Amino acid sequence: MRPEILFPLFKPVTALKGVGPRLGQLIERLSGKNLVDLCWHLPTGLIDRRFRPTVAAAPDGAVVTLTITVDEHHPPPSRRLPYKVNCSDETGSVSLVFFNAEADYLEKTLPLGAKRLISGQIGHYGAEIQMPHPDHILPPDRAAELPAVEAIYPLTTGLTAKPLHRAVRGALDQAPELPEWQDPAWLEKNNWPSWRGALFSAHTPDSQAAMEADDPNRRRLAYDELLANQLALALIRHAARRRAGRIISGDGSLRRKLAATLPYMLTEGQQEVLHDIQSDMAKPMRMLRLLQGDVGSGKTVVALTAMLAAVESRGQAAFMVPTEILSRQHLETLTTFCKDLPIRIQILTGRNKGRPRQAILEDLAQGRIDIMIGTHALFTEDVVFKDLALTVIDEQHRFGVHQRLNLGDKGAASDVLVMTATPIPRTLSMTVYGDMDISLLHGKPPGREPVDTRSIPLSRLDQVVAGVRRAVDNGARAFWVCPLVEENEQLDLAAAKERHGALAQVFGSDQVGLVHSRISTKDKDAAMAAFVVGETKILVATTVIEVGVDVPEATTMVIEHAERFGLAQLHQLRGRVGRGGQQSHCLLLYAEPLGETARARIAIMRETDDGFRIAEEDLRLRGTGELLGTRQSGFPNFRLADPMAHQDLMEVARDDAQLILSIDPNLEGLRGDALRTLLYLFEREAAVKLLRSG
Repeated sequence: MRPEILFPLFKPVTALKGVGPRLGQLIERLSGKNLVDLCWHLPTGLIDRRFRPTVAAAPDGAVVTLTITVDEHHPPPSRRLPYKVNCSDETGSVSLVFFNAEADYLEKTLPLGAKRLISGQIGHYGAEIQMPHPDHILPPDRAAELPAVEAIYPLTTGLTAKPLHRAVRGALDQAPELPEWQDPAWLEKNNWPSWRGALFSAHTPDSQAAMEADDPNRRRLAYDELLANQLALALIRHAARRRAGRIISGDGSLRRKLAATLPYMLTEGQQEVLHDIQSDMAKPMRMLRLLQGDVGSGKTVVALTAMLAAVESRGQAAFMVPTEILSRQHLETLTTFCKDLPIRIQILTGRNKGRPRQAILEDLAQGRIDIMIGTHALFTEDVVFKDLALTVIDEQHRFGVHQRLNLGDKGAASDVLVMTATPIPRTLSMTVYGDMDISLLHGKPPGREPVDTRSIPLSRLDQVVAGVRRAVDNGARAFWVCPLVEENEQLDLAAAKERHGALAQVFGSDQVGLVHSRISTKDKDAAMAAFVVGETKILVATTVIEVGVDVPEATTMVIEHAERFGLAQLHQLRGRVGRGGQQSHCLLLYAEPLGETARARIAIMRETDDGFRIAEEDLRLRGTGELLGTRQSGFPNFRLADPMAHQDLMEVARDDAQLILSIDPNLEGLRGDALRTLLYLFEREAAVKLLRSG
């Protein structure tokens, strides 16, 4: 149960005075549904109202505060025209301009002959000085009510600054004094205020510096959020470790046979990560390990070797992947690797229906399947393993922490190995993989040539098509990637369907395949299969081919409108070529003129093929918000912390969380109780449930 002290912050925004359903809906769209979400909606700019010139000295475009006398009202003959109020001081005149104004309200607010304090933006129109819709109009005796510096908040369509200001102020007034969850020595060292003090100060900045990430108030709030995140992950890890695992060692017979049939020796990097994995599996605690390896670094062989250890120990292994195309590709790869081994590999996807599906499920439950490959279909309740010892999850960024735990529950505390070909900056890996041990797989199998990467303006499209023609005539195959499925007039981007049609006219319709997310799985598989075996020579696709597709004969990757893709995505797409022994090429086609960020991205792609460096650059160029994308990415959606700007705090938070649980594993002490409040404040209830379930 959420602590009672937090109840006020978790009221809906419509509980605020003056926030009805329409305004509530706009605020929800902007910040979230509860008052606490408004507290996290920090200002991004400020208006300084301390500049108080005379009317004549007020510069055009400046925000000024003037002391004036009301001279004349000029109501318009029509509602479509503005209402003007002429005012003056000893140096000159200024017209206050109001659109759609109520005459009664203005006559009451600005009575003739009265002195008023007005604040807003000055505009010079010929000889006339104007202030359209002043932000504040006050009698001089209420001058103290005028904010010297006023925060500017991000807005959304239909929501203006004044009602949002009132709503934020209302939410802040509901914020209680909370018990201190931070270590007193750490607070003193950083000279940080209390949580409530930091929150109020962050919403009332008095300078631009007060809105920077290194402002003490913002750092305090960021650290609270990072600590909640790290503590939640540490609790999940603690709970997973507490459940007894099993010792998986095996006699090595299947692994030796596999090594003998491989056409190459394992790289030093592969041997190192295998040592980590097999050491974990041989311990009585559950393994929860992430294997981060760049595109083409040989993760699949590592995963297979680990799965064979599970089979040697008379257990089963599950290999879970995000797409059906990828699951079928893995089935083919693993079957080829294991053709001389006495094991049975099977696939289960959403396409398996009726009796065939039942037969597979029965074989699985009876232990007649050693390695089961599948998509999310492996999550369904009717999928029962006889003895699941190891779960391998490919492309982890598609699966969140709770899905990892659920899949581990399929076996009696089965070991979990997660693999990603998307190198993630160390800072971010701490925020999402804090419940796991991490192995980095560097290097690539021998014989892999670096991909020659070039950037070409779209105006030279004919030359690119001619180059692809030469490659295809020499027996190669080519990917051609477009960012959209159909032409979008607003964005004016190339579309896969249109590009497929244009290339089919050049190369022949039987030579060009098409794959995108809106065609049926059956048609998608058929198009992929035709390309893999060489029936088609060019595959036009959207980013559906980004992950895992392996066609060694493909030596050319054309990415149209490369400026629209993120760095990590460009790197993943480039990784689809260069998988055989021949020289491969990646052509980045861009529309001119290129923006600064897009130019930097393309330059980095040409400079390096190191996925870890590319990931760091992507984070630097785009910031975490855009890089992480939607909530479905599996990454936490930080409201106050910036993993780049607050990297030092992230590392302290991780160490602090581990120290807290080593001293008070059930959060039962005085600080522990306050930390439970922190977890609820940042909506990490799932972690508290783990404490209760013990």
